[in-house]
Amino acid sequence: MPVDMGQSYESCFTAPAPPSGLCVNCGIPLDSQAFDRSIIANLPDVGEQIVLASFELPAQYCGVLEHVAQFTDLNARRADQVETPGLVWNLFANGRAVDPFNGLSHILNPWGFGSYKTRIRLDDGARLELVLRRTAARTALRPGLKVQQVGGRLVGWYWYNRAFGEVSRTWR
Repeated sequence: MPVDMGQSYESCFTAPAPPSGLCVNCGIPLDSQAFDRSIIANLPDVGEQIVLASFELPAQYCGVLEHVAQFTDLNARRADQVETPGLVWNLFANGRAVDPFNGLSHILNPWGFGSYKTRIRLDDGARLELVLRRTAARTALRPGLKVQQVGGRLVGWYWYNRAFGEVSRTWR
């Protein structure tokens, strides 16, 4: 059954629990939990990198990454400033690059603008990291403009992987 996290799921907590472990109203696993991690930081020095957001699923849990958002103070002031020369954005899952957030030199999903959903499946116990690496001193295309702060955000859901056995009914 497909999981549609966009539906209202208030009735999920009042309906009787089906043997499948999925809500009969929305298909979301009954033990699902949300994660939302973010950091805003000063721009790292040239040659340095910073982890802007990270999350590690517990062992025996899988999930879905729904949103990845990027932030620069320059883009926040001027929405047309989406190119980030000298900055490389990467999303890693267990140390491996995740497309389409791999080697970006621009803002693909700006923070605060209803970014597009990604729907990336996360394997059991996955560790996510949104990393920004500064490769050059120049961080904007126009003279006089420069990025001073950067940020990242990861949002998604995770739940017990039933391949490891039955779901405990005492999860909340």
